[in-house]
Amino acid sequence: MPAHRRTSTLRRTRLRRTTTATLAAAGVCALALSATPAAADTKSAVQVANSRAVAWDVKAADLPGHRQPVAEVPEVAQTAELAAGTESALADAVAEQRTFAAESAKQAECEEREAAAEAERQAEEERLAAEEQQAQEEAEAAAEEPTAQAAQEPEAAPAAPQAPAAEPAQEAEPEAPTYTDDLDGWIREALDIMAANGIPGTYDGLHRNIIRESSGDPNAINLWDINAINGTPSIGLLQVIQPTFDAYHVEGTPYDIYDPVANLVAAANYAWDRYGSIDNVNGPY
Repeated sequence: MPAHRRTSTLRRTRLRRTTTATLAAAGVCALALSATPAAADTKSAVQVANSRAVAWDVKAADLPGHRQPVAEVPEVAQTAELAAGTESALADAVAEQRTFAAESAKQAECEEREAAAEAERQAEEERLAAEEQQAQEEAEAAAEEPTAQAAQEPEAAPAAPQAPAAEPAQEAEPEAPTYTDDLDGWIREALDIMAANGIPGTYDGLHRNIIRESSGDPNAINLWDINAINGTPSIGLLQVIQPTFDAYHVEGTPYDIYDPVANLVAAANYAWDRYGSIDNVNGPY
């Protein structure tokens, strides 16, 4: 082949190689800018572009009349280094974009927090201002209220003559005590009558002698002792004979030897006269 044709062919080959490398680098940049910023995807796109560029160079070298001279092999290495540098630059750019995005997000979050805090502060100031205004209005209303009341109140009427002091109420008479209709009530009523008539005796003295004499039966009667033989049997709670009852009966009690209260008071009156008190009686009397 003539020398000038070979030189022209070599120039076209080099131009194709340069154009191929340029297009490969531009394609890699376009892929990096349009793809999701991920390190693995960026590397894959660059590797594919580099492989295509190298493949094109190899195919072009295999064409007849376009085989690369041995002296021009370093140009392939330079193209690979250029692609590697481009890949590294893209990776750095992606990392910078990620860092910038993270810092932007952090700054936006801080700005949102500051805006929320400012809004809360303003709301608190408005609330305090409203409370202060309300308190001031209430104080003004309270200050005006006595004046309004004084204007509405009519003049006081002359005082009415003072009513005469009421006579002191007479003390009510104490209610008469009530007693139960049983042994306890009979003893308590008898003790009140005895106290009114100065007859000594206690609840225990009466109760003890009643249990021994009649076991608490006001209708008890002894029909076998000497008194019964003599025609005057012992009758009632304290087994009083009729002559003793007649002699020591106390006014204010029924005149009935079977009446429990009358029987107790008459027997206590007899024991007072004979033994000093019913409490001193500890056996038949």
